Amino acid sequence: MPGYRFETVDVFTDRRFGGNPLAVFPDARGLSSIEMQQLAFELNLSETTFVLPPENSAHSARVRIFNRTTEMPFAGHPSIGTAYVLAKQNAPVPRELRLEMPAGIVAVELAADEKGEIVGGRITAPQPLTLAGEIPIETVAACAGIMPTDVVIGTHAPLVASVGNPYVIAEVTGEALGRCAPEIRAFRQAVDARPAMAGRFSLHLYARDGDTIRARMFAPLAGTNEDPATGSANAPLAALLLSRLGVNRAQFTVRQGVEMGRPSLLEVTAYRSEDGIRATVAGRCVPVFKGEIQDVGAR
Repeated sequence: MPGYRFETVDVFTDRRFGGNPLAVFPDARGLSSIEMQQLAFELNLSETTFVLPPENSAHSARVRIFNRTTEMPFAGHPSIGTAYVLAKQNAPVPRELRLEMPAGIVAVELAADEKGEIVGGRITAPQPLTLAGEIPIETVAACAGIMPTDVVIGTHAPLVASVGNPYVIAEVTGEALGRCAPEIRAFRQAVDARPAMAGRFSLHLYARDGDTIRARMFAPLAGTNEDPATGSANAPLAALLLSRLGVNRAQFTVRQGVEMGRPSLLEVTAYRSEDGIRATVAGRCVPVFKGEIQDVGAR
């Protein structure tokens, strides 16, 4: 079995060992779905991506994203990080990549510094905002290890929102956000009570001061106790807030991962379009490791 080269990058940060780490396999041809999942589990990051030739030649690549336990239809930092790795391999560097994912086409506008070096990108989420019902305050509080009175409902109740990947989104007080700690039993009870969620109950909590947001995301049932930066959760958050603000466009600066010692910075924009509310997420990337996995199929 041939070896497979991979690279890791830290995404949504301008310094190494901050942000959200990602492993990218730039040429995953020959790997089975089972082997991809095994590699993602072995690398033990929140996500690992596998790049394949596009099904439509007008697009840049087909990308499969795996967390520790399952394949994901779309995710933010894997989209930006994968585009960053692919762009730096090409000359001349493209201005935009179009990535095929199960949730749809993810457009990535690349960002360069004053020297022309690629430093990150901006993604457009593949779907407009959809909402899938409210979640009881008591359920959110139990999962986060806080009190129901810590949940803020002035702008919206806790609910499920998606622009390609669903999250339970809830606002909490700034003080409560700092002491959140996921309670795995409560997460299991929450997902068992909601078969329609297909085993997924990822909780995105935030505290907002105008256009500045602090956020934390917990997905222990997927093997991610806490995520340092979650583009696919902050995008629907921005879209949700826009839907309540009654304006045509809104931009937010989101800080996440601080409590984990991996500070992250995301620039999120939501805007009204013909097919609903759309969102973009932007951030920088820093390269970290390069390596190769040998004899993937060996036992």
